[in-house]
Amino acid sequence: MEQGSRRTRFSAVPGGIGQEIYLNVSKEAWAAWLKHQTMLVNENRLNLADARARKYLATQMEKHFFGEGADAAVGYVPPTE
Repeated sequence: MEQGSRRTRFSAVPGGIGQEIYLNVSKEAWAAWLKHQTMLVNENRLNLADARARKYLATQMEKHFFGEGADAAVGYVPPTE
């Protein structure tokens, strides 16, 4: 986490990965992840009642913060101004 960045007020994810995110991820980075996660859910039409979809998102979250980066949202076209 960058100097001067604020962390989230609580651990948003349970377990060890949640603690790592709480200690090392700023509020701004968490907000960016939530936006990207929403795109992944929408573009891949994930059903969050499906354990495989939740596992996929957990893996992507870990890659986003601590790995090589999460998958791009396939088919996403940014809005034009």
